[in-house]
Amino acid sequence: MTSGIFLILLALIAIFAPVIVALLGHPPNEPHYDLLDPNTAAPRGRFGGMSWHYLLGVEPVNGRDIFSRTVYGARVSLLVALLATATAVIIGTVLGMLAGYLGGLWDTIIARLMDLLLSVPSVLFAIAIVAVIPNKAFGLSGSGLRIAVLVFVIGIFAWPYIGRIVRGQVLSLREREFIEASRSLGAGTFTVMFRELLPNVAAPVLVYATLLIPTNILNEAALSYLGVGVRPPTASWGDSLAVASHGWYSIEPIFMLAPGLAIFATVLTFNLLGDGLRDAFDPRGGR
Repeated sequence: MTSGIFLILLALIAIFAPVIVALLGHPPNEPHYDLLDPNTAAPRGRFGGMSWHYLLGVEPVNGRDIFSRTVYGARVSLLVALLATATAVIIGTVLGMLAGYLGGLWDTIIARLMDLLLSVPSVLFAIAIVAVIPNKAFGLSGSGLRIAVLVFVIGIFAWPYIGRIVRGQVLSLREREFIEASRSLGAGTFTVMFRELLPNVAAPVLVYATLLIPTNILNEAALSYLGVGVRPPTASWGDSLAVASHGWYSIEPIFMLAPGLAIFATVLTFNLLGDGLRDAFDPRGGR
């Protein structure tokens, strides 16, 4: 319950980021050079220039508000993680049910496709795609295009994990009496899969999805850290960590601590929520 409350608050922060920043901070991309030391480009004052007007201080070099960029960074991380997880869940559930229920050639093709995707390094694949993709494609450009690429790459390489879970569940369910009864009443393949099998695999899929979201948050942060995430100056936790790692963390620790702690708290909360849901859906597991 605590994890759920925290995630609701985090979602509200991401949704109402413009309102929060307008009340407590400054525009995330607005530079404040007057707050920097002209000789070192480091923030003036103690603790990175923290004050009532700049709750977490300002960034070195450009003086952007760290609090505002951390709040806006939640939007990118949650958006990419949720969309990528939804993509993985939809593809993995459908193909996993097809493989488990139909068996035979379908099972062989889908299982080998899972093995193929699991053997490809997703980070290198993302870097390769970003290197060749134009500045505008599919009606998108800039950070919107980068977010679409991240969702595609993370979702495509994540669905085999869910597909394997669903396939194993369906293999154990397809010979059960209620499935035989449904077929004997004339139900077709898709009717059996989506009316009989899907409700029975929904619980493990939901639990695994909540555990997959934090993994996707880390993947997005890692890709942004490597420079294949959203385009600057769009705020991103991974990009903030990358800039802070260029020597500024020793001068202004909060520059690295703010996005780092945000990632840590979000990932930990999703993992705890997944553990709680697993215990709730499988009460026999604690016996």
